[in-house]
Amino acid sequence: MGYGYTFIKSQLFTQIPYPQSSFSGQTVIVTGSNTGLGLEAARHIVRLDATKVILAVRTVSKGQAAAANIIESLNVPSSRVEVWQLDLSSHESVIAFGKRVQSLDRLDAVIQNAGILTYEWNIVEGEESHIAINVVSPILFGLLVLPKLRETAKATGQSGRLAFVGSDLHYIAKFKEAGVSGSMFDALRQKEIADMGDRYKVSKLLLLYAVRELAARNPLSSSSNVIIDYLTPGACKSDIFRDDLSYVQRLGIGIGTALMARTTEVGSRTLVHGVSSDVGEEAHGAFLMDCRVFPNGTNVDSERGQSLQKLWTQELFERLELIEPGCTTA
Repeated sequence: MGYGYTFIKSQLFTQIPYPQSSFSGQTVIVTGSNTGLGLEAARHIVRLDATKVILAVRTVSKGQAAAANIIESLNVPSSRVEVWQLDLSSHESVIAFGKRVQSLDRLDAVIQNAGILTYEWNIVEGEESHIAINVVSPILFGLLVLPKLRETAKATGQSGRLAFVGSDLHYIAKFKEAGVSGSMFDALRQKEIADMGDRYKVSKLLLLYAVRELAARNPLSSSSNVIIDYLTPGACKSDIFRDDLSYVQRLGIGIGTALMARTTEVGSRTLVHGVSSDVGEEAHGAFLMDCRVFPNGTNVDSERGQSLQKLWTQELFERLELIEPGCTTA
């Protein structure tokens, strides 16, 4: 079946289970959690008895407002929700956050949810903004929190969980930049050949390649018992469309959202599932859709996809090692 059938079946005919698995005693980090999917996922995890939920946000004041909203809605002690600053457009911020994480008594799960969608060309830390914020920084972030997740898993005897929020749009990424010879990073930096209508999809495909490689480099064992997965929340009502779009574009998005999109609360259930005790070893390095392991698609499993993954991840991990020496071997 094609992507259209899969998408419609998921959006209109699949019930996403309401989160019930306990997070009692656990510490969980949710990035991009001042609004939308991240906020609702954090709310669920607090409701499910997590001892501490850390809202990792770019703007602290917005994070504090989100924390107050969670605390008031659930009538829980304010000590159970903390706000930490994290800006994925800054390597320095990501590295500082990673160092701060090491001060925690424990860290059981992380949802890497923050990201962007834009049709405008911008350069961030030397890369096009989608590549920097949706791929490079999230994987750097994941590498920096892995040691604490491993440490906690070993101490508790329970698997740690590290989930990256992707998109099923990776199925239909055209990724024409992959046809340019030489460095993939160099090709993705070329404004004159960039397809900004496809770039968000491409960034999520590249993130999936990277998550698969991260999981392969960290196989489940007694010394590294952390399940690393990639999930899609599906199409959700969201404020991710922040650009100044034309009337026709906004009308199209509005109609599509009204007909097909999930609420952010329903979509957030997939994020919670991705780091819950319901996630088994089969999820390690896998793509999750509708709270179950789903086929990766031809952009990943084809001969071309496998070749691109190898080329991309080799470049990416070399780049990450330059950004923070030692992070890829920690």
